[in-house]
Amino acid sequence: MKPIKTLLPLLLVLSGSGLVASAAAAQLGGLGGAVVRNLPVKTPGVPNLLSGPAPISTNIKDAIWGDAATDGMDVPKAARDLTSLPRTPQGGFVLAEGYYRMHAQSYCLHAGTYGPGGGDAYLLAPVKGSAKDAVTSILRNSVAHPEIAQRDIQLLLWAIVARAKFEDLDMRLKGVAAKLLSQKQLATLNRSALSVLTNPQLNSITGGMPGPVRTVIEAESRMRGLLTTPGSAYSDIERVAVLGGVAPRGEGSIDVPANRWSVHPDGYWVRYKPNGYSNTWVEIWVPKGSTGAGKVYDPGTAIAVPVNTSRQRLAQSGRVYLK
Repeated sequence: MKPIKTLLPLLLVLSGSGLVASAAAAQLGGLGGAVVRNLPVKTPGVPNLLSGPAPISTNIKDAIWGDAATDGMDVPKAARDLTSLPRTPQGGFVLAEGYYRMHAQSYCLHAGTYGPGGGDAYLLAPVKGSAKDAVTSILRNSVAHPEIAQRDIQLLLWAIVARAKFEDLDMRLKGVAAKLLSQKQLATLNRSALSVLTNPQLNSITGGMPGPVRTVIEAESRMRGLLTTPGSAYSDIERVAVLGGVAPRGEGSIDVPANRWSVHPDGYWVRYKPNGYSNTWVEIWVPKGSTGAGKVYDPGTAIAVPVNTSRQRLAQSGRVYLK
């Protein structure tokens, strides 16, 4: 443990930027959003790792629509297929009165955390962060490209979260990125990319940081290396991004029943039940007379946020999960 006088510059900067340890542990993916100055690092060439806003910053504080009044609510027993509804060009669903379900493809957006499990609730929250537009574009545009494998979409999203250099991805992923992102978006992602850190650099930067924060920084650095190394296996990247074992209760977690609905501002209810980070059962309920009828549920703008902050937030998509 470093002396307080050594950690003081870092603590002052983090607290001044709103990234105190409790907030960082509560799902600050990417750990951007703070500028670290005067960090007592002896290793030369250490990058300013925490500079700039986080690529994706959505966290439990953004999940403001959980509706406790619906915890014991009865919905129709028979659910209609959500994909039976009319679709928008961006992959959204034009809602009508009724109860709908869809087994949807979902994606990990928080490297170095635990996957779904343990009966934790997942609540609706918006996509936030400096890479919001790029992430939303990938999720929306993927609906029109069923030929793109779900794993390739996940790799692109991990590359964004880890701030990998898109110009250093293999040719296949570059081709996928070109289909789902604009040239301007690709250029912006490259400008915000970070280098892979050596172990001495990681030790210098993360020494004294809370364990969950340090784990995420280390995971993102390792992922940057794997994502830009030819021949890296998906399983190797997945093991870094998705922690195994029993998830501890993260700081800032809240106690919410697993069956809780979120009431969307447009007047309908949404509930997420993940089977794993790659697939989620999405339930939509539009009661009779609801203002939600005729509104659009756009999965590309939604993140399912776990009430246990040590677990992964999950981006949603309008693509059906097929195992």
